[in-house]
Amino acid sequence: MTAYLTSIFGIARRGRAAFLAMAVLLAPLSAQAALKIDITQGNVEPLPIAVLDFDGEGTVGQDLATVITADLERSGLFRPVDRAAFIERNIGVNVRPRFTDWRVINALALVTGRAVQHSDGRLLVEFRLWDVVAEEQMAGLQFFTTPENWRRIGHLVADAIYERLTGETGYFDTRIVYVSESGPKNNRVKKLAIMDQDGFAQSELTRGSALALTPRFSPTAQEITYLSYYRNKPRVYLLNIETGQQEVVGDFPGMTFAPRFSPDGQKIIMSLERNGNSNIYTMDLRTRETRRLTSSLAIDTAPCYAPDGSQVVFESDRMGSQQLYVMEADGTNVRRISYGEGRYATPVWSPRGDLIAFTKTLNGRFLIGVMKTDGSGERILTEGYHNEGPAWSPNGRVIAFFREGRGADQGPTLWTVDVTGYNERPISTPGWASDPAWSPLIR
Repeated sequence: MTAYLTSIFGIARRGRAAFLAMAVLLAPLSAQAALKIDITQGNVEPLPIAVLDFDGEGTVGQDLATVITADLERSGLFRPVDRAAFIERNIGVNVRPRFTDWRVINALALVTGRAVQHSDGRLLVEFRLWDVVAEEQMAGLQFFTTPENWRRIGHLVADAIYERLTGETGYFDTRIVYVSESGPKNNRVKKLAIMDQDGFAQSELTRGSALALTPRFSPTAQEITYLSYYRNKPRVYLLNIETGQQEVVGDFPGMTFAPRFSPDGQKIIMSLERNGNSNIYTMDLRTRETRRLTSSLAIDTAPCYAPDGSQVVFESDRMGSQQLYVMEADGTNVRRISYGEGRYATPVWSPRGDLIAFTKTLNGRFLIGVMKTDGSGERILTEGYHNEGPAWSPNGRVIAFFREGRGADQGPTLWTVDVTGYNERPISTPGWASDPAWSPLIR
């Protein structure tokens, strides 16, 4: 039985509008097709998967296979089979593979596909995911898009494979905004830049004439809030990625720190320094009215909403050392959640709502870790020279952060680590890079 489901996605990437159609292709699920990765375990053995070059003219089919393979391998959950071992090499998208040829090279899953350009100029991409052991198709999708959008299609295919084999939403069709740094350490030029999550499609968002810090995505992934300095005074800005237009949210006396959107996109939460101490405030983006949430003589900063908007986590030294606290969204019921050794900072609530990531300094070491929302179950994922700035992937399985290099001629670089702590990877950028923020899914 053939099932079709068609939907339209509006795509705005790098100032260019395109449209993409997707249809489900012949994807019956039998009781025998039970291939799945259990990612609730600590150290998951990567699943061997073979990704064939897609059929088609030119190099786009090979390029698509390269993007898909790289995404899956980078997740740490998949081990792409060496293409030199392939026995069957040319499989049409509508042809049933010779499964014995794939079992003999220990591939448990197989991806086939094609990429052809229609007479109207659109690119058609189809793929199928096969369970080699059960000899069943597990998924199949068809995409129409503009030819220049081929790389995003590769990410979407990788997301579909990831979701089918793990049961979790993928995160490959996302972007990361960060602070691009250049120049000597004592006089750095800091611009905002944006890229796909794999480090490709790099572009700058600001010119560097004013210092730009702490970029954060809106829930729609189309706007960024960030802090900049205009004539040495802090300003909070909103920047539209698609149009490049930006507006000033407000000029604030004293220092302003770490603005973030609320989950509904209607507010910004931030830390403002007034009368010598720093407290948490919200600003309604419609009325531009501010509301104070904390009232302490300490430094309260780095606030972040829970994904349902009901609570806020922040850091404070109100008890004498830098620790993490959680309060209700209206500022009531403040309670401390971190009780381990060391100082805790830059807390970020997971999009899944189950964990809080943080930076921790202990005995001269800089650690990135996670804890449950009540402070229990603390786990350190990675440590290094000046690790800082954790940012969650939208599915809550991977954390991006930056690591400062040693020496006067060194700078920060971007890294990712998954919540198990077993899969740590660098992200390539043209220059020094810090303070990453991960977009929501772009769908």
